[in-house]
Amino acid sequence: MIDSKGRYQNHRIEGLADARYGTVVVDPSKVAWVGSMFVLGTIGSALTISLSALLVFVIATAISLLFGHSLGMHRLFIHRSYKCPRLLEYLFVHLGVLVGIAGPFGMLKTHDTRDWAQRQSHCHDFFAHRQVWYRDMVWQLFCSLRMDRPPDVVMEEGIRNDPVYFWMERTWMWQQLPWALLLFYWGGWGFVFWGICSRVSVSV
Repeated sequence: MIDSKGRYQNHRIEGLADARYGTVVVDPSKVAWVGSMFVLGTIGSALTISLSALLVFVIATAISLLFGHSLGMHRLFIHRSYKCPRLLEYLFVHLGVLVGIAGPFGMLKTHDTRDWAQRQSHCHDFFAHRQVWYRDMVWQLFCSLRMDRPPDVVMEEGIRNDPVYFWMERTWMWQQLPWALLLFYWGGWGFVFWGICSRVSVSV
């Protein structure tokens, strides 16, 4: 949203927050999730490499990133840049969840908090990416920022009370499982390692 002075305002951010201060801490859930995808994606894919598995990786990555993360999660769910039938919206956001970063609520809160922080006159290095590349990579992949005065991210009622989105948020990691079973049926462990683990690793 743009205010009367032409400045961008995030309509979901509320409260007297401060973007400058906080502590970066290791996030056990990120370590377990991202770490397992990296290990299985690296070792499993190396042991099962084939042209068909590589093709599955390319197609699955393209669909989840383009239709899911970009078109569904970012442009539609977070920014509401366009409208489409509700079932199609659910499909696009589900594909965005399959990218493996977070559920829809987690993605929205992370996006809006980071967007708000980067528009302040000063913000924490976690948001600004000012640290050396390898430290920033570890922070983003395996850590979280515990802000001293975090903002309140207030989602619209139509989003926060939607039972489908609530279910997606509760089960976002498990939503890989049906696709993993389908890929295993089609092509064995090679399709699973390449179509799930390597895809999530690269996408994250």
